Amino acid sequence: MKMSLAEIARAVSAQNDISDYDDINVTNVSFDSRKLEPGSLFVPLVSQNDGHDYIADAIKHGAKAALWQSDHDNAPSDFPIIKVDNTLSALQFLSQYYLAKINPRVVAVTGSNGKTTTKDMIASILSTQFNVTKTHDNFNNEIGVPITILSMEPNTEMLVIEMGMDRPGQLDLLSHLVEPDIAIITMIGEAHIEFFGTRDKIADAKMEITHGLKEDGVFIYNGDEPLLRQRAKNLPFRMLTFGKNEDNDLYSTNIDSEEEQTSFTASNWDAKFTIPMIGSYNVNNALAALSVGNLYRIHENYMIQALKDFSATNNRTEWIEGNKHEMILSDVYNSNPTAAKLVLKAFANSDTKGIRIAVLGDMLELGDKSKEMHESLADSLDPSIIKSVYLIGDEMKYLADKLSNKYEPQSLHYFKTGDLDQLFDQLNSEIYEDDDVLLKASHGIHLEKILNKLTEV
Repeated sequence: MKMSLAEIARAVSAQNDISDYDDINVTNVSFDSRKLEPGSLFVPLVSQNDGHDYIADAIKHGAKAALWQSDHDNAPSDFPIIKVDNTLSALQFLSQYYLAKINPRVVAVTGSNGKTTTKDMIASILSTQFNVTKTHDNFNNEIGVPITILSMEPNTEMLVIEMGMDRPGQLDLLSHLVEPDIAIITMIGEAHIEFFGTRDKIADAKMEITHGLKEDGVFIYNGDEPLLRQRAKNLPFRMLTFGKNEDNDLYSTNIDSEEEQTSFTASNWDAKFTIPMIGSYNVNNALAALSVGNLYRIHENYMIQALKDFSATNNRTEWIEGNKHEMILSDVYNSNPTAAKLVLKAFANSDTKGIRIAVLGDMLELGDKSKEMHESLADSLDPSIIKSVYLIGDEMKYLADKLSNKYEPQSLHYFKTGDLDQLFDQLNSEIYEDDDVLLKASHGIHLEKILNKLTEV
């Protein structure tokens, strides 16, 4: 992006006169003074740490100007400041203004599981014909979505936005912010059930993604989920469904899951599609992406190649070779019962010359259902297939107790939250060449530290 301060001031309804700085341009926007690039507009957000306290650091790192919340004193007098009522709201207004200015088609994706992978697949398919900007990393909330929008190059034709959710109303805000042309729900699981109580309420909250959908927009959803079919009945939009059942508009056939890839055919085409990921559950994500590609008339040959070559966001169910030549199935960014069971099933079906070792960490935000849902993973763990299990986190104690009469003591290892060093030492002593290791946990458990140690040279 490139915008003058005068244009930004108008977009956010500045409270102060910045005419002395009209000729200043900024080239990007940042809320983190540590990662700020020269030429940035610094947006100090008020949270546990107040961003206004870091204005000097932002200036040192090359900020050209900053927003400033009007209830904060001590604004720098010799630096361009745009005063606003609320810096987060101003960031959102600015992103809406810039989105309207660039005017790309917008594809918005949410779901309890698979939204990041689906977003990456959609972006790969659309990139064969269009200039695409997509959500990077986990920038999928009320801060990250505006930052993604403001990162668009002026030639962006397609914007693929991932939308996360941990409370009612969040997707309503984000959907109205971006006004998508296409809204997608990948699935309904148990993620964040601590805040919602039931899957019905999670489905209600996920449906908020349609609240800002353009009148001529398209709603694409997992038709195998009765909760979504029920809620979609009376929507005024064009709708498309995907899934494994033949009553969907697009359904999968002939799924063949191999060591590092999964192949399938789809009802609308004779061709075989291949994705560089294990697990039949990822086929539904590909079907959602193919639905988008079909709407934009992408030729099937381009979609075949795009799915074959797409690059998934780091730590999303990817195989990585460890330093002992073991193979590590890394999925350390997020976890919920549905996702954990699906990846355990795929892991159990992987080919291996050694043994399979599962390392599982707490699934967070499950509330009163945490004990029951951690225990439910026991049915996905068979000692004749997954020989050794490592569990870490206070909630994983429930699963450890449940597995104690299934696994021998030497094959079941439990560690309290934070005991990563002890877990690594014991795990590393057990691993040999040709073994397969699964790492799966919510990000708050930080299994990526185990991954880094297992792969460091």
